[in-house]
Order: sequence, then structure tokens, then C-alpha cells
Amino acid sequence: MKPEDKQHRPEKVAMAAEIDERVSGALYMILADYDGMDMPMTTELKNSLRANGASYNVVKNRMLNRSMEEDLSSMLKGQTAMIYGDGDVVEVAKVIKKFTATNKKPVIKGGFVEGKAVSAEDVVELAKLPSKDVLRAMLLGTLQAPSRNLASVLNQKVASLVYVLSAVIEKKEKEA
Repeated sequence: MKPEDKQHRPEKVAMAAEIDERVSGALYMILADYDGMDMPMTTELKNSLRANGASYNVVKNRMLNRSMEEDLSSMLKGQTAMIYGDGDVVEVAKVIKKFTATNKKPVIKGGFVEGKAVSAEDVVELAKLPSKDVLRAMLLGTLQAPSRNLASVLNQKVASLVYVLSAVIEKKEKEA
């Protein structure tokens, strides 16, 4: 019997559907090896992720690999947890990096950001980026700089005209 001809058990079909639902609505998904994490440590990580709009779920490697379009077998070794959500991935990466620095767990395997595969190193690099609000402020400052510089130059021209006129007035007052 070929694998595609096999009937899957209803609980496995339900698990696959649940993973599909979670992954389909997420902007990002980070895969981590949670081996060695106890329950209090896991709860602490879940709470800090939840505060940033992310979710944390342990998944079976085979079920996750079946539900994804790409072949994830290189990332799916050992015990795997999914960290996913639709918020700011940079903030979530910062939370994971801070938690990992303190507890040495979980170990990032890689993941996906807006449908593109990222490595564990890319997730660490994401954590180094400024937050979305800071990036917006930087962009706004960059966009405003030319108009601010133009206004400053025009203001200087007006000011220099005023200085010349006041010097002429002073000279005429001294002559008179």
C-alpha cells in the first residue's frame, strides 16, 4: 500500500489541521529545540512570548513537516517547539534571545518570516534590529530631513537679508 493510499487516523488528521490553522495565520514561525526545559522555565517563556503577541506550542516533527509545503527535515531533529504569531517578529526574537542568554535554552533551529526561510543566525540578527517603532521614527526623520534643511536654508536667506537691511539702517542713522 502506498503512503498516499493509507487512511490516516482521525486524531492525526485533526492534529495536522490544527498545525495548518496555526501556521497559515502567522506572519512568522520560529522553530526551537526545547530539550532540557522544565515546566516553570517553559511557562516563563510562554508568558513572555504571549506578552509580545506570540504563541508557543510543542509539535511533532513529522506532523509539522507534513503540514508545511517546504521540506523541513533539516530543521526537525530532536524535540521541536513552534513560536509563531502575527505581531512584531523583532520583539519576539529579542525575547527569545534574552531568555536564551539567561537559561541557555531553547536552541533556535530556524524558521520562516513572511513565508521566507530563515536560519538560526538570521533570528539572532533579527533580535539585534531596532523595534518597529524606532525604525518608523528613523524613516520619518530621514523623510523630513530634506524639507527641514530647505526650510533652514530659506530661513537663513531671510535672516541675512534682515541683517543687511539693519546694517544699512544703522549706517544711514550714523550718517544723519
